[in-house]
Formats: sequence, C-alpha cells, structure tokens
Amino acid sequence: MEKEKLYQNIRTRQPKHAPPPPGSCHGACCLRGTDLGLRLGDETVFQHVDLHIHCGEIVALIGPNGAGKSSLLKAILGQYPHTGQLDFFLSTGDRAQPVFGYVPQNPVFDRNDPISVLDLFIACIARWPVFLPVPKTLREKVLACLARVHGEKLIDRRVGTLSGGELQRVLLALALEPVPHILILDEPMSGVDIDGMKLLLDMLDEIRRSYDLSILMSTHDFTMLDPYVDKVLLLNDTIQAAGAPREVLNSDAFRTAFHLGKEWRV
Repeated sequence: MEKEKLYQNIRTRQPKHAPPPPGSCHGACCLRGTDLGLRLGDETVFQHVDLHIHCGEIVALIGPNGAGKSSLLKAILGQYPHTGQLDFFLSTGDRAQPVFGYVPQNPVFDRNDPISVLDLFIACIARWPVFLPVPKTLREKVLACLARVHGEKLIDRRVGTLSGGELQRVLLALALEPVPHILILDEPMSGVDIDGMKLLLDMLDEIRRSYDLSILMSTHDFTMLDPYVDKVLLLNDTIQAAGAPREVLNSDAFRTAFHLGKEWRV
C-alpha cells in the first residue's frame, strides 16, 4: 500500500528540541492535565486522561474516529466543562493562566464574500470599523503578524479565494496574535497532500523554535510525525499510549486502536 511505503521511508533526523525529563517542569513552562474527563449528555467522551506538555514541544494527539480528540482540545481551551485538574506552570514553577492560540478544523468561508485578509485581521485584533480606511500603523501590524508565517503577500487577497494551504496560513497567523503559550491545531493536515504537510510541519517547527511555545495538534495522518513531533498521545477513551512517535506507532495499543495486524511495524 502507498501509505505503508511512506511509513517505511520516513526520513529521520536528530531531534532539534530536547524536552525536560518526564514529570518535571523545572526550568520550562508546561501544561499538565491530571485525570481529565468529559461527559456530553449521557455519553462519556473520555476519562482519566493525564498529559504533560512542555514549552518547545510539538505533541500530536492521535486516535480513531470518535475517540474524542477534538473534544479534548476544546476541553483544554475551556470550551467544554471537564472534570480533573488542568494546570499551567511558568518556567519559575509558578502557576499561571495560559494564553492559547487555536486553529479550528476546516473553517469554511463564502468564496463570494468580499472580506479581505486585512479586513479579517482588523475585525479580530483591532477595535477599528472595517468600513473605514485602515491606518498605516494597523496595516503594518497585520503585515508583521503574517510575516510570522511568511504570508505577507496574502494581506489584500479575498479570504474566499484562498487555497486551503493559504487559508491555513492566515488562520495560523491569527492564532499567533498575541503569541500564545500553547498553540492548538485541530486536524491541520486534513485534506493536505504530502508536500503541504511538510510545508506546514516545517513552519510549525520554525514557530516553536522562534517563540518557545508548545504546540498540540490532533491528526489522522501519521506519515510524517517522526521527523517533527516530540511526543505522541494515543487517545481512545483514555490515553492508551504516550511517547516518541515510533514507540507509540509500534505499540500494541496503536495496533488495537486502529485494528491492525500484529505484523504492523513503522
């Protein structure tokens, strides 16, 4: 199968980021969830979830359809009430309220909508009526935001005419204003080809190094996790496995969750 060949040909490289030892937050900011659970109506979405994410790490949240990945992200963001304890610690060890950046899954814009990328930013980050001419200082601020994702050329484009990759770049730039402690992306590689995935992951790698923030993303695609991701969390009712990409992708828990045979190896 084509995807299996991709798994076998994943390029390897030395990790660019050495996370602190497990269980330690000393000298690095971190997000720690303890015994997190979520019920929606009569349904238990997930339970007994523990997670530990340090600044500078890229963490991938994986799991089968219906495992609760998007719901866990929304619980972390405070959009769903959850049980358990969620704490954020600064590098000093002090608790703090984290700043989150969020890129949702598959946002849809009307291709006939005349709103431009500049208009979208002004509406989101500034108290300035969009029907008035934009001051030079605000335009320069939007350009600076787009520069974080190398998207300055998109500033005057209509949002509805952007390609999927261009729209993702704009939403990522929005999520980085202000620069958050934790950047959360829900299925950012959905519908993106291999070249697009590499461009996105290269950009996320650059962002986490430039700003020393944590990145937590859910994904259904595992072909390129190993070169970029520090840690993988396998969610299926609870966290079934956690560790380096190859460690999790070669685990019995992964094979069970995705109904793979015992011969499956990455």
